Amino acid sequence: MAGGLGPRVLTFTPHPAKVLGRTPPPVLTRPERKRELIRRAFPTVEVVEQTFDLGFAALSPDQFAEWLAREQGAARVVVGQNFRFGKGRAGGFDDLVRLGAVHGFRATFEPLVGDDGGAWSSTRIRNAIAAGDLPAAERMLGRPHVLIGEVGRGKQLGRTIGMPTANLDAVEEMLPPFGVYATLVDVVEAGRPRALGLGAMSIGVNPTTDDTTDVKAEVNVLDFDGDLYGRTLRVSLIARIRGEERFDSLDALVAQMRVDVASCRDALAGREPDPSTGSFG
Repeated sequence: MAGGLGPRVLTFTPHPAKVLGRTPPPVLTRPERKRELIRRAFPTVEVVEQTFDLGFAALSPDQFAEWLAREQGAARVVVGQNFRFGKGRAGGFDDLVRLGAVHGFRATFEPLVGDDGGAWSSTRIRNAIAAGDLPAAERMLGRPHVLIGEVGRGKQLGRTIGMPTANLDAVEEMLPPFGVYATLVDVVEAGRPRALGLGAMSIGVNPTTDDTTDVKAEVNVLDFDGDLYGRTLRVSLIARIRGEERFDSLDALVAQMRVDVASCRDALAGREPDPSTGSFG
């Protein structure tokens, strides 16, 4: 950059709410995925992950501004229009401008972006996911909402009925309401994603075949025949097909699953996984 300055993006870990004794909101994007998305959009940017602890939370607005100048070498600080900082969120943008003049950096803000429903925000995105409105979440995110997990061994019932599913373990991201979803799937190999195919995903407790309350996320990768155990999948949620149901028999469930697969194909018409683009979750 001009003047020898390099771009940095500042993030905090863990979520401040967790440190402050509050329940953190559901995860939209796990830290490593967030780093990847930032670097994909801005290859030269440096991502700074600042540990957020009680000591950092106690910094006054002036101390925070001093930290930006001293520890980060900030010459220009760009924040969102509604940015708050310092202990108790005491500082606002006008304070950042004033303190920047004291500590040697210039502060500017980016205006909020939105639509007729208001400004886009993580809260609006979470509300859309919670309602199963994946297209709305995708519009605000600029990409589909993604679930990431390692394929574990389930009951392997799907193989016996001709619809094998990959069961995702340790999913950190926010789940939508229980039901069936049309998805795009890629597999991570040597740290890099590769397109795998279209998918029909079930999220819920499988009330027809299971007698537990354990929540499962399992995806049937359409037209794929191979071993995925132990591999990491990324599943982009595109559309909700139906809610979770209990069926009177396994045959009734299988018949509905065939209908679901056809519905997923229809919902995914014209779309395909492409992990090399920013539009793919």
